[in-house]
Amino acid sequence: MTANDPSKLDRLLAEARRTAKEREQSYREQALKIYPWICGRCAREFTRANLRELTVHHRDHNHDNNPPDGSNWELLCVYCHDNEHQRQLEAAGGGSNTPGNRSSATHSPFANLKELLDRKKPS
Repeated sequence: MTANDPSKLDRLLAEARRTAKEREQSYREQALKIYPWICGRCAREFTRANLRELTVHHRDHNHDNNPPDGSNWELLCVYCHDNEHQRQLEAAGGGSNTPGNRSSATHSPFANLKELLDRKKPS
């Protein structure tokens, strides 16, 4: 077996995914036992029927920081969870709506407005 063996890479990736899934299930199950099944942002309530839409958010964004008391977790619905991570990206300068990232717009729709209005005036 060589260092570039694709089957070794496949096994490593499968193991990493399995470990991550086990870790996630562990803290998810703990959080669901500790906290009421309510989104911490929008206060939407959940039942067993829609519990898959309730996620565990890590307040410090470190998925390896899982204290048994749940102090680094909050339950958020998938929508609020996505919004929280989008806000973090924008705050870090990675979002498209941040003031420092407005250089991507090149079209100025009103650039020649005065000229257009002047043409329409009767002489």
